[in-house]
Amino acid sequence: MALYTKEEALAYHSNGRKGKIEIVISKPFQSQKDLSLAYTPGVAEPCLEIEKDINKVYEYTAKSNLVAVVSNGTAVLGLGDIGPEASKPVMEGKGLLFKAFADVDVFDIELNEKNPQKLIEIVRSMEPTFGGINLEDIKAPECFVIEEVLKKTMRIPVFHDDQHGTAIISGGALINALKIANKNINEVKVVFNGAGAAGISCARLFNSLGVKKENIVLCDSKGVVKEGNPKNNIYKQEFATKRNINTLADALKDADVFAGVSVGNVVSKEMIKYMAKTPIIFAMANPQPEISPEDAKEARPDVIMATGRSDYPNQVNNVLGFPFIFRGALDVRATCINEEMKIAAAKALAEMAHLSVPDYICNAYNTDTLKFGSEYIIPKPLDLRVIEHVAVAVAKAAIKTGVAQIKIDNWDKYILQLRQRVARVHTNYKISQK
Repeated sequence: MALYTKEEALAYHSNGRKGKIEIVISKPFQSQKDLSLAYTPGVAEPCLEIEKDINKVYEYTAKSNLVAVVSNGTAVLGLGDIGPEASKPVMEGKGLLFKAFADVDVFDIELNEKNPQKLIEIVRSMEPTFGGINLEDIKAPECFVIEEVLKKTMRIPVFHDDQHGTAIISGGALINALKIANKNINEVKVVFNGAGAAGISCARLFNSLGVKKENIVLCDSKGVVKEGNPKNNIYKQEFATKRNINTLADALKDADVFAGVSVGNVVSKEMIKYMAKTPIIFAMANPQPEISPEDAKEARPDVIMATGRSDYPNQVNNVLGFPFIFRGALDVRATCINEEMKIAAAKALAEMAHLSVPDYICNAYNTDTLKFGSEYIIPKPLDLRVIEHVAVAVAKAAIKTGVAQIKIDNWDKYILQLRQRVARVHTNYKISQK
């Protein structure tokens, strides 16, 4: 059942100040002296300091807390290529989430450019302004090339959330689902349906977590991605199988895990009847999952289920990832977001689900209790503690792998700073909250 009407959604975006974000002034501007410091002539002093040492830009400007959310509107949600202007509500929404959950400032940038090389040059030229780049809603396979080149040529974090966000959150869910199912990650067979940005990235991260590549089957709209198919792009070819199977139904026989990032209702009850004991099903298509939880549980009462929807348990929601991944990366001035940082984020989310859950989270989801189990394998998106677990894990991984330009010596102090950031936005949040 929908939580809103079309009219309510349009009113939310149009009532009062249009859109969802605005710029807030962070320094006083009430006196002549204030204005002289904010602009000419006082502004010349930090300009000259930055000219002498370019790294001073992080000290005297907002760069250290500023992320660009960049899209060309070619793969917006499930709406397809609707153009950069039509993508702007989504990018503003991304800015709202960055600020609300991690106190990260955002400029949303919608580019009228479909040529990957030109888009790369445009984004690369913006490096002096931003502390990080969040790529969003850019279609595959171009999105892979764009991110790869930008990561190699820029000295700030570049992160395509459509690829890595779903992978990280579902990776955390996988770790816990396997614990409940008492299965070894090195032995499980995993089937992915959807061979776009999210599907390929999920397969890569699951592989990094321990799933063997030979135990991964990737399916697209035509069926199983197989070796030797000339229509495979280089990214699909990475997970092409030699096995003599052709359909999604074939692939699901004896599979331990199904991860869907495709379209709704492509998995039937009959298909999952033949999965292995205690099947793990992540049906993450939105708004309609690949198979509904009701159908999955009717066919397989032993199923461990997650979806992309908020009205079912175990929502795989990217807001559990990108705000805090960037928070940790920005705070140590990381030059990139590497595989170790993504794995650290996934493991931190998995560990969080084992903690006791405060009443305010239970109240937000209209339940008496939440505790680790098949109905609670990942934290809830409204859990304000995620920042101090994921951001810390990411920052530590950045330092450990040598991509951090700032070291944090006092982690307790850093956690307190993170809690203070949350309190700035959520005034009812108690800083001492555990």
